[in-house]
Amino acid sequence: MDDLLQTLKAAAEPTRLRLLALCAHGELTVSELTHILGQSQPRVSRHLKLLCDAGLLDRFREGTFAFYRLAERGASAELARVLVDAIPADDQTLALDLERLESIKRGRSESAAAYFRENAARWHEIRALHVPEREVEAALATLLPDGPIGDLLDIGTGTGRILEVLGPRAGRAVGVDQSREMLAVARINLEAAGLRHCHVRQADMYQLPFPSGSFDVAVIHQVLHFAESPGDVLAEAARVLRPGGRLLVVDFAPHDLESLRSEHAHRRLGFADGEIAQWCRQAGLESAPVVHLAGDPLTVSIWPATRAAPPGGDRPVPSVPSSIGAVP
Repeated sequence: MDDLLQTLKAAAEPTRLRLLALCAHGELTVSELTHILGQSQPRVSRHLKLLCDAGLLDRFREGTFAFYRLAERGASAELARVLVDAIPADDQTLALDLERLESIKRGRSESAAAYFRENAARWHEIRALHVPEREVEAALATLLPDGPIGDLLDIGTGTGRILEVLGPRAGRAVGVDQSREMLAVARINLEAAGLRHCHVRQADMYQLPFPSGSFDVAVIHQVLHFAESPGDVLAEAARVLRPGGRLLVVDFAPHDLESLRSEHAHRRLGFADGEIAQWCRQAGLESAPVVHLAGDPLTVSIWPATRAAPPGGDRPVPSVPSSIGAVP
């Protein structure tokens, strides 16, 4: 009872209700919220702290920025959604806030589009060397059990494409990337797709900011060839998987295109099945049949693996289909 009363007190103020309503529409920084509300940053920050302390908002850092969004889990998160839904749709103050929010989102979209235009040629050059991404995405989908896939982590999310493809099947989906510019593109794409339960974070793939056993599925899509220590990336991905959780690694089979190293910063020119399998074993993962999608000249490989259940555990490990060119 006392916790509920404290949570209600935290929300029972006009500015804080406006903040809740705004953060229900996406992830926003303090400066963005200050611009929308027309209030000083210290005042807005105090309100945000109260809402976070009450469990109504989630806060996370991205470099020097802090983002806020409506809390996702727990009793206070449910109450936050109820409070937001109770605000009258024709409230004039809220309508003006949302107009200003749309202006901010348009500015984000323009910046993200400019960044994408500047880098699109580089990405398209590489994509022309292998099978279409749609084929890779279709193969990924078949390597997961039918139906809901639980909590999803996309490591090196880039533009958020894997979240767009698999996110609709996930109860919660998080993408991590080191590049703030790429995360800006991903946020725009996820908003356009209406995937409000999917979000992105700035994070290091060697030190993921999640407790062990947090996810049911993790994907590392065309990221490993940039890594200094690929085995450490797989080990960290394995750490955050629950027993029976699935890891899907997508990258190139061994090739000799030195231009990808010299012009596109690839540290590795593909990976052999054996070395991926060895890293998986060292990380406590059980490898499954590999899928090879031949292109010209690059072959895309998908290495599925499952985190072993502890001895005596009763959680089933989903079976992996052996179609789509799988090899033992």
